[in-house]
Amino acid sequence: MSRHPTVKWAQRSDVIFITIELPDAQDVKLKLEPEGKFFFSATSGMDKIPYEVDMDLHEKIDVHESKASVGKRNICYLVKKAENKWWSRLLKQEGKPPVFLKVDWDRWVDEDEDDQDNKGKVAPDTDFGNFDFSKLNMGGGEGFGAAEGEDDDDSDTEEENVEELPPLMKDASSSGAEPEVKKD
Repeated sequence: MSRHPTVKWAQRSDVIFITIELPDAQDVKLKLEPEGKFFFSATSGMDKIPYEVDMDLHEKIDVHESKASVGKRNICYLVKKAENKWWSRLLKQEGKPPVFLKVDWDRWVDEDEDDQDNKGKVAPDTDFGNFDFSKLNMGGGEGFGAAEGEDDDDSDTEEENVEELPPLMKDASSSGAEPEVKKD
């Protein structure tokens, strides 16, 4: 029997962001149908445990304009809506959503803020729509944000950042008694 990975989603008026959190996914398969059928399957781990998601999306989608990106920790889908309008929910079924489905609050934008936030966020040579890779939480080591050629050696040393403390009294430290504290 297949397991369900965690699925996060957010929307704009023209697209749906679907992120499937499944580290080291292999044999990734995606099937999108214009009526809004979304099917995902993959295996993960050394035991090749099967994972599967089968959802009926709320409205129709444009299969040809939708895109996918498989990463080491997750699989991201940019699903183009057939009509530019906000959906009241992700799935056709009403009621409580499945437990594996969660809102992607890192990408969430309210409907009234959509027009303001979408302008000018994508580089002109980018072919991935409004997909913001900085929101993927992919991590990064020290100096991740440093420009090329820059070292991430903070020139501040501990001595520069520590306030000078008054020296301890010699006989208080040697006798085991607590040092005297001066109050300003």
